[in-house]
Amino acid sequence: MKLYSVFFLLVIISSSAFAQKSLFNGKNLNGWHVDVPAMDKKPDTINPFIVRNGMLVSLGTPGGHLITDKIYKNYQLTVQYRFAGKPGNCGVLVHASTPRALYGMFPKSLEVQMQHKDAGDFWCIEEDITVPDMVTRRGPQEKWGVNGNKLRRIKNLTDDSEKPLGEWNTMVIQCLNNEVKVWVNDTLVNYGTNCTVNSGQIALQAEGSEVEFKQLDLKPIKALSM
Repeated sequence: MKLYSVFFLLVIISSSAFAQKSLFNGKNLNGWHVDVPAMDKKPDTINPFIVRNGMLVSLGTPGGHLITDKIYKNYQLTVQYRFAGKPGNCGVLVHASTPRALYGMFPKSLEVQMQHKDAGDFWCIEEDITVPDMVTRRGPQEKWGVNGNKLRRIKNLTDDSEKPLGEWNTMVIQCLNNEVKVWVNDTLVNYGTNCTVNSGQIALQAEGSEVEFKQLDLKPIKALSM
């Protein structure tokens, strides 16, 4: 445990040498692009991703993703979000690559769930990750998988880390090499290793519920050798 603490401290110390930057400028969606299947046949379909009152908003429908133009590796992403109306579903996708790889909608990636009361779950989308107590948190091993009806959900460590509806939640996602750690409101809620991918784009979902984002800050990190 002490070695883990020291390693984590070294990661934080080394990250201070890199400048934090916002992925959202508060004015427009520069640096991002939209992938909404419904727009293919009907280009005048409403864009579910808008800027409102200085916040980035996912309207929830039609379903799709807002994806960064750039690819990122070894970083800490801080996201402040809240459900604007009824609680529901949304997510942050890390290490995203091939668009529409699953169900003609979801890009190949690892999803960090934001769904109400499930914040911090992992969902494997054509990528995979290993966590402690894997069978308990994912189900029978013979049913594991990364697509279709396989067991792709890996439950978080605690479902009581979210704040009451209407209040802002802070989610921190740390991606370092093949590890992914997630905190919700300062509580470590998930941690995985042996991720099958270690870089990619970052994406936000429109998946049925309106969600407001007021912070999307990214800081590159690098572990110091011991």
